[in-house]
Amino acid sequence: MEKVVAVRNCLRFMQLVPQSAMLAPGVQTMQQVRHRQTKHWKPEFKRFRKLKFVKLDLPNLREKSEDISKEEMRSRMKERGVLPPRPWMERPFHISCTGGIFEAYVPPEGDGKKSIISTSGAKQKFEFLEKKSKSLMAVRKIRTYDESFSTDEFGAHAQEVYIAAHTHMAAKEKYKIREYVSERCYPEMMHNVKDKTIHWRFLQSLEPPRVVHARVTEVITKENQFAQVTVRFHTQQMLAIYDRFGRLMHGSEIVTKDVLEYVVFEKHISNEYGKWRLHDKIIPDWLPPKEPAPITYRLIEEADEEITQPKELGLAEPNKQLEAGTEQQQKEQLQVAATSSVSEEIERSGKPKLAI
Repeated sequence: MEKVVAVRNCLRFMQLVPQSAMLAPGVQTMQQVRHRQTKHWKPEFKRFRKLKFVKLDLPNLREKSEDISKEEMRSRMKERGVLPPRPWMERPFHISCTGGIFEAYVPPEGDGKKSIISTSGAKQKFEFLEKKSKSLMAVRKIRTYDESFSTDEFGAHAQEVYIAAHTHMAAKEKYKIREYVSERCYPEMMHNVKDKTIHWRFLQSLEPPRVVHARVTEVITKENQFAQVTVRFHTQQMLAIYDRFGRLMHGSEIVTKDVLEYVVFEKHISNEYGKWRLHDKIIPDWLPPKEPAPITYRLIEEADEEITQPKELGLAEPNKQLEAGTEQQQKEQLQVAATSSVSEEIERSGKPKLAI
């Protein structure tokens, strides 16, 4: 106890007396060095120094998940506040187009042939005016998202998209065509194009393309809006399809045809970078079905089976039996021919003759 008191007194004396007075003259002063093991020289801030350090339980990286039991894993997750994993995997998805045509336009029967003066033509015109009110409301909805949209100018833009889509289809450019065709229309256009040569040309427009139908709908949420516009095309085109052997399957490269089509274009108007793309074509119920393409096949003639004589000695006896059978058949054929000739002579002469 006396030694401890003496040490404390010595330390107090050392704090009061400067270091320069304790050292001999001519000796330089030395700076006090603090090590990790030594205590801090100001114990009043011990509590704050303690709060500067946080103890962490480091994970054991060498431990395998297979060696841990389910109960131990559950207790660890409860300590850390971690929820158990879900049994399913959720992935984000993007809806870039609709799955079909909503409120499809019904083309009038005999369009392009019947005049307005006739009763059927006047009825078609009246029905078109009835449906026009809904289309005007849809056009107004489209303009809220796209201010530059105009039904008068849209026909020319739709025709450019139509020509580009069919040109890339004929050239089988499956990556470039996706800019002009929706994801629903792509498999329908590129189906059955493999192993075929397609020659397609757009010659001219017999009538300027015009917008006949427009609709806007929402998908899943009200903010996700899609617009569909139906355009009437009356054009002159050339189409010829050849199979892989170079035989003509459909159409002709010389004969041009007048084509009347109702094409649906779609745009994701909620998307700022959305584009008008070809979505579908309307085929009315009253249209007669098309004739299937003539498919040619190669005819293989079956060669006559030649009877080969066996050269082995063991097959000599059946060969003799075959020859004997053929001789008997020849004799029977000669007898039948002789009796038929005798009967013919009797009929001619009227008197019976003996056959020697």
